[in-house]
Amino acid sequence: MEPNKETINSAVVNCLRNIYDPEIPVNIYDLGLIYKIDIDDDLNVKILMTMTAPDCPEAEFMFREVKEMVGYISGVKSVEVELTFDPPWSFEMLSEETKLELGFM
Repeated sequence: MEPNKETINSAVVNCLRNIYDPEIPVNIYDLGLIYKIDIDDDLNVKILMTMTAPDCPEAEFMFREVKEMVGYISGVKSVEVELTFDPPWSFEMLSEETKLELGFM
């Protein structure tokens, strides 16, 4: 099957769910660190993400890991990852399932 935006998006989300924050035992997607995933018609992927804190010591490592791991997805032409702190991350950004798992509900 030829890769398309939908299959690439699904693969990107699955990939991001396999990258874990080193300080909170939750993957970065369910943690709410991924603000936006854009895939253009040529299957170039742009990811807007944040960190739990601006001074996160693992920021550079996680940033590189996201770019590298998403780049391995079959059909992806290129990966651009942009880091933002607007809006700042907070525990409210956790998925409902993660909030329940961590005892916030």
